[in-house]
Amino acid sequence: MASSTMVKKGKAKRIARQIPYHADPKWADIIPLPQDDGGPNPLSAIAYTEEYTDAMDYLRAVMAKDEHSERVLELTAHLVGMNAAHYTVWLYRAQTLFSLDSDLRAEIQWLNNIALLNLKNYQIWHHRQLLMERLGDPTGEREFIMEMFEEDSKNYHVWSYRQWLVRKYNLWDTEMPDVDELLRKDVRNNSAWNHRFFILFARDTPPSQETIDKEIEYIKTAIFQAPQNQSPWNYLRGVLGKARIPLSEIKEFAQQFAPLDSPDNVKSSHALDILAEIYAEEDGKKEDAIKALTLLADTYDPVRANYWNYRKTLIVAAAA
Repeated sequence: MASSTMVKKGKAKRIARQIPYHADPKWADIIPLPQDDGGPNPLSAIAYTEEYTDAMDYLRAVMAKDEHSERVLELTAHLVGMNAAHYTVWLYRAQTLFSLDSDLRAEIQWLNNIALLNLKNYQIWHHRQLLMERLGDPTGEREFIMEMFEEDSKNYHVWSYRQWLVRKYNLWDTEMPDVDELLRKDVRNNSAWNHRFFILFARDTPPSQETIDKEIEYIKTAIFQAPQNQSPWNYLRGVLGKARIPLSEIKEFAQQFAPLDSPDNVKSSHALDILAEIYAEEDGKKEDAIKALTLLADTYDPVRANYWNYRKTLIVAAAA
């Protein structure tokens, strides 16, 4: 599959169709089907352009005839250029492609260009999923997804598609290098941390203890890079929970970022939160738990002071 790196990033200037459909001899056999907005004087009609209205009138007409042809593909491509979020256009295009037994690799290449010019568009990725289901071969998908991540490494639609791709084609064992690279570039990329968790725990076979141990060391290294970054702390909680490792196992690690005997040197509110939870469960450590929560409420996370103070009341009530 050819690379899409030649695509010019950013806004593309759309070239208007030279001949309207109603004046094009190739479409003379089709009677356009106008949109019914509710009579001659609709209350709130959408102000479509003449070009868009003309194209949609002809799309409705060919859909009514259930026509699947090369000119329908040209028509839907034209409409996508004007409105890439029109789900019905995409769906009818897919039906036409499959009906004609079209070259789906060529369609993927065309779709790459559209995706790079419309980054936040889920219809494009649903269309891509339909194509991949029909193709049965994800060759080139990883490379293009990474190209999309160069534009926006937290694109929800792309990540959702990637997870579908992993499940569909059993790509569990080849994902981590890309996740490592994305986190190397941005350790705060919560989407990459989420995908990492998915790769470890969404498969049928649970990770080995050796994998868990290595993952915990990986997380600790990431936390040292940015102690106040919430993503790896949340991920660490998740890994420990899945592996049924008590939170107390990371007490000494968390203490490095939240020394209660030196409150001015706290480097992470997330470490304080974890320590408060650990101390609340330990005998004779309730005061330390309350101290950690007080630091959070008064100094390190006052925006959520009500929550931290509520946690303190739970500790007091449990000790009563």
